[in-house]
Amino acid sequence: MAKILIVEDEPKMAFLLEAELKDAGHRTTSVTDGMEAVRRVEMEHFDIVITDLRMEGMDGIEVLERVKGLDPQTEVVLITAYATAQTAVDAMKKGAYDYIIKPFDVEELKLLVKRIEEKQGLLYENALLQEKARREGLLVGGRSPAMRKVLELIDKVAPTDATVLVLGESGTGKELVARRIHHLSPRRDRPLVAVHCATFPENLLESELFGYERGAFTGATRRKVGHFEYADGGTIFLDEVGELPTSVQAKLLRFLQERQFTRIGGVEPVRVDVRVIAATNRDLEREVMEGRFREDLFYRLNVFPIELPPLRERREDIPLLVEHFLRQRNRPPDVVSPEAMEALLTYDWPGNVRELENVIE
Repeated sequence: MAKILIVEDEPKMAFLLEAELKDAGHRTTSVTDGMEAVRRVEMEHFDIVITDLRMEGMDGIEVLERVKGLDPQTEVVLITAYATAQTAVDAMKKGAYDYIIKPFDVEELKLLVKRIEEKQGLLYENALLQEKARREGLLVGGRSPAMRKVLELIDKVAPTDATVLVLGESGTGKELVARRIHHLSPRRDRPLVAVHCATFPENLLESELFGYERGAFTGATRRKVGHFEYADGGTIFLDEVGELPTSVQAKLLRFLQERQFTRIGGVEPVRVDVRVIAATNRDLEREVMEGRFREDLFYRLNVFPIELPPLRERREDIPLLVEHFLRQRNRPPDVVSPEAMEALLTYDWPGNVRELENVIE
């Protein structure tokens, strides 16, 4: 649950917000003016700051600027009875997560806090993945010429913002390639958001990727931020992009062309700075010929293709991979007998590196 600082100069409103958010399981602290809020943020980390816009002394916009200057990871929500379009634009430009207009339903605020928790959870998972990547050296490689070529391509494209299409059979390590590219890029300290396109039903995939506005459909009681917005400043990895339905293909194409999109039910374009890495185990050129994948989208994705060879075509890498997987599990390399290694080298590995890892485990 979130650690929340409430900045509100009306005692009744402050008490109500603190009580409701505590009942929802959050850890809350309230202060009555902006200066005290800044002092608290200087002393301790808060996940979320909820501040009134109009207060005596330091107003909510200044609180927003000061909090973001002290702790950029803290999300700030503004509460106002005087919202105008310009106020909202100014607040969002200065880093506000969102704003909410008085009078409001407290359940609306709770849902907003939940959305922020979901975003921060993704960022935390990304930090863990980055730490794991640093510990493991993001091993993708091997001794084979094919994998040395892959590593050369990764090193070449990583410092750029080029869209990358990773091709290969299931289990060859396409997501690991995407993570290595992100880790070696200037975006390494920003989010890497992985979306496995085949896991979402067609009617949910668009909202997961691009989000929706309140009232967009039955049950949409609050704006939902999609994965593209979560990835702002970083990288989005679209695994099994060949599974995208045609409606989502069109929306992805527009983003790649214009670097903006609209949420479901929205009219205002949302502009984000996101690098796209896509992957597929399908033959997309054949999918294009057979009318299942847009030709224009294929060319937009296929800017810098990287093809991963199946394990059966790089058998000389198997001993290195076996040693790596054993080391991950704190087991000595000599636990694999020569006879067992010979069996591993002669097997065809239809599940590729993933299957080898499962066998070692």
